[in-house]
Amino acid sequence: MQSTRPPFSSAPGRQHGLSLLELMVGIAIGLLTMAVALGALMATRGISSTVSEASLLQQQGAYAMRVIGQQLRQAGSVELNLAYGRTRADQTTNLPQPMEPVVFEANSNRDSQTLGGVDSPSSSEFKLSTGYMNYQELSYTSSTAISFFRNCLGEGASDTLILSRFALKDGELVCSGGNTAQPIISNVSDFTVSYLVQDNSGVKASAPEISFKTAAQASTPDASTGLANWPNVFGVQVCLELAGTERVDTQDATYVNCAGKEVSRDNKLRMVFRNTYQIRSQGKPA
Repeated sequence: MQSTRPPFSSAPGRQHGLSLLELMVGIAIGLLTMAVALGALMATRGISSTVSEASLLQQQGAYAMRVIGQQLRQAGSVELNLAYGRTRADQTTNLPQPMEPVVFEANSNRDSQTLGGVDSPSSSEFKLSTGYMNYQELSYTSSTAISFFRNCLGEGASDTLILSRFALKDGELVCSGGNTAQPIISNVSDFTVSYLVQDNSGVKASAPEISFKTAAQASTPDASTGLANWPNVFGVQVCLELAGTERVDTQDATYVNCAGKEVSRDNKLRMVFRNTYQIRSQGKPA
């Protein structure tokens, strides 16, 4: 029986597969598509990293200012004894009664322990120190009197004094409550502190003047009283400069740093946080 399948044809008009030119054009188009996709991916990643880093720096700056502000707003505060005529043991079991005498009590040296600092601290010193009285109060959560005060690390520390000391160490803002210092935030490139001192001397007593002083100036004895100016500090200005780690093309962009100078961003995301806190409890009780 003879086969009916047509014989194999090798006519030049019939081609199978791609020519070399078509293959090269396809590869070129594929490479261009990949290059565009990779460029878009890298741009998206860069934007995402910058946004994430900006959020991180803002969170760190806000947290640091909240911790520092919490301690500064309480600096120098003392106990209001609502039952001065009774013993401590009696006060811890019986609530204050109407018309009982009240008095402010201080069990710490407010001249030296309310505020302090060193402009250029060594490894064992601190840029800013704050302190206030620690004491116990009655609480519905406890059958005995307890303390509600905590330092910058959340510790109760001393029974009589809540101490918080801040410094910049190796790019980290650290705080010590009296023992080992621990980091609060990282990515810190500068940490400065200025003190607002009230001048009551001479003719200025009727119209006091407020001026910014360094820690060294606040530690210098006053010419009229012979005492350091720390008790005359009524406000503290804190500035933090945070720098990111991601490279950002900032071209020739500049910013104003904590020293008040306009400097280059140096292809990094940089943020400056500045706040002024009033010392409401300054001065010595009579």
